[in-house]
Amino acid sequence: MKQIVLLRGVNVGGRNRVPMGALRAALEASGLEQVVTYVQSGNVVLESAAKPGVLARDVEAVIADAFELDVAVVVRTRTELAKVVRHDPLGELAGDEAKLYQVSFCSERPDKEVVAKLAERAVEGERVLLDGREIYAWFPHGVGRSKLAAQLSRQKLGTVVTARNWTTVKKLLELAQ
Repeated sequence: MKQIVLLRGVNVGGRNRVPMGALRAALEASGLEQVVTYVQSGNVVLESAAKPGVLARDVEAVIADAFELDVAVVVRTRTELAKVVRHDPLGELAGDEAKLYQVSFCSERPDKEVVAKLAERAVEGERVLLDGREIYAWFPHGVGRSKLAAQLSRQKLGTVVTARNWTTVKKLLELAQ
């Protein structure tokens, strides 16, 4: 089954350096098949019969062994990612500005009240919407300037969270077809 593996916090600001070619090689050496990476921020599409939670732990172990890093991993099946793209609750707001539209993928469903408190930090047109294990967010003034985006990335949700912009989300689904 095609699965999408999302590494949290790699190759950001010179920290947690994981070369994608070396990652592909390490994952293939561990027995995973049809491993494809996309850009340098820790996006992998691969074939695995393992359940997503088991696959996440397996990939974390491969990264720890190969790179001596403790990197959290979130996994979605192709079917789950297709549902995320079909849902697209903020697409009308985003229009052609896909880089300002993010999906935060959570390993577990975050508490609605915690997400609501984070949403209180939204300013001037920002939007946040929780749906299952995904948090859709619109940052019209840029992700880098947003206090809300910073809070989403600080892992205050009680679960592992990693965000991708809408362009990346759609490209990962395309690669998983």
